[in-house]
Amino acid sequence: MENLRGALAPNSRIRISAKVKTFVLDTNVLLHDPQSVFKFEDNNLAIPVEVLEELDAIKGEQSTERGRNARRVHRILQELLPDARAMHEGVELENGGTLSIIINPYLVDPHRRSPAMDRLKAILPDLSKKDNRIIAAALFVQERYPPPTILVTKDVNVQLKARAVGLESEDYLNDKVPETDEEASYREIPVNVYELQRFCSEGAFELGQGTAKPLYLNEYVLLRSDEGKTMPARYYGDRLVRRLKLPDFVKAPGGIPIRARNLEQQFFMDALLDESIAMLTCYGKAGTGKTLLSTACALHQTQDDHSRYDGVSISRPVIALGKDIGFLPGSLEEKMKPWLQPYHDALEVLIPSKPPKEPQFAAKKVSKKKLKRRDDHLASVVAPVQSGPANHHNGHGHSPLLKPYERLLKSGLVDIEALAFIRGRSIARRFFILDEAQQLTPHEVKTVITRISEGSKIVLIGDPAQIDNPYVDSRSNGLVYCHNRMKGQAVAAHVKLTKGERSRLAELAADLL
Repeated sequence: MENLRGALAPNSRIRISAKVKTFVLDTNVLLHDPQSVFKFEDNNLAIPVEVLEELDAIKGEQSTERGRNARRVHRILQELLPDARAMHEGVELENGGTLSIIINPYLVDPHRRSPAMDRLKAILPDLSKKDNRIIAAALFVQERYPPPTILVTKDVNVQLKARAVGLESEDYLNDKVPETDEEASYREIPVNVYELQRFCSEGAFELGQGTAKPLYLNEYVLLRSDEGKTMPARYYGDRLVRRLKLPDFVKAPGGIPIRARNLEQQFFMDALLDESIAMLTCYGKAGTGKTLLSTACALHQTQDDHSRYDGVSISRPVIALGKDIGFLPGSLEEKMKPWLQPYHDALEVLIPSKPPKEPQFAAKKVSKKKLKRRDDHLASVVAPVQSGPANHHNGHGHSPLLKPYERLLKSGLVDIEALAFIRGRSIARRFFILDEAQQLTPHEVKTVITRISEGSKIVLIGDPAQIDNPYVDSRSNGLVYCHNRMKGQAVAAHVKLTKGERSRLAELAADLL
């Protein structure tokens, strides 16, 4: 191994070896994971000085995760590179690698030329763009030092441009889950008819040794006999499976009964209602019932004074589909309402203002007398709401202008959490629903889950196939990452919903479009 010193001077701590690689980090990698500088083992790390400029422009964002991460990166680099000599020559890291700040001399002195820079200028002539300057810095490292040089960036377009100029480039893979085949929503376990009968009568059954792939704790399975008879079950460890613990129905205070409509929804309801499961992740395409069932089961568990939870908290990341419409006026609840409209829709279904007409919700017409009794019951469960002068109270003590479900929001039984303000919170005795969790980074999901106190439960739902956040994908988003890392823990469970129940049209659109 030969030691050179310096990206510009003859003395640098960049190591040269047949087994060592040099990774050049883009800004978005450091923003995605500020600890990434410690996760490249004993290889060389190079950070272009242009990255420091971009971090400097972002650090002022006070209320965003990007701003916080930019400031964390600055603190880490300040500790690793405490003086001018360390900045100039680089430092050795505890894991055996090196860290250097790269200044490209070909951009400092435009009269200096090299084959790599000439090729870059011919393909990407606009060197005023930070992305092109970062690519130029990586080309300089590739040209100067023998080890393979790889530009690490989460920007797909930068990866393509780097490859166009002859530079190897790849995504940051440290927090991506392993690439696997599409997993089924559940596994089937073959049993004989006598074992299935014993399971039905006793409610539990010990599996044999012949299971092809080991089951993980709290995994949902379907026991199937040779005759085609089936029974759903949950794996409790030590080869033991038990029957699901499902009530006949769940309902919100003053609402209508809701039942599972397919096997996967039975799995989901079992996990939602089990107090021993503190964290539940759920994948599901549009229309599979993620929002409706999670809301119904949450409210079902807040109905009396002896309930485990004091209320339901709902949140989701504020990431728009298409062009953003800009800032929204009003209070926090008013600003969040457009983002949480799916939950207003779900609450309207669970606690309708008018008697439902759909046969799946009611077997017979609800009379006005019963409807009045239901509203009186809701008024007794939810405290009366004090409204302004425009809302005149009637004899029952509640405003006639409020829909039934709006009383839940006004009373605090259901509240809206803004993720931007969740840092530092301690959420106790709440049923917390985090929707669209696939839009979050692993670090953001970790921040939310670490807010959950003893006695609370968090449910993360989303569709890994629908991602609008440019900094995550189907393998690196917070929902998938959380499921992969928490799989098999006693307090965690996972369910995948595949069958659409919203409408035939919605299911066809989700599958074919």
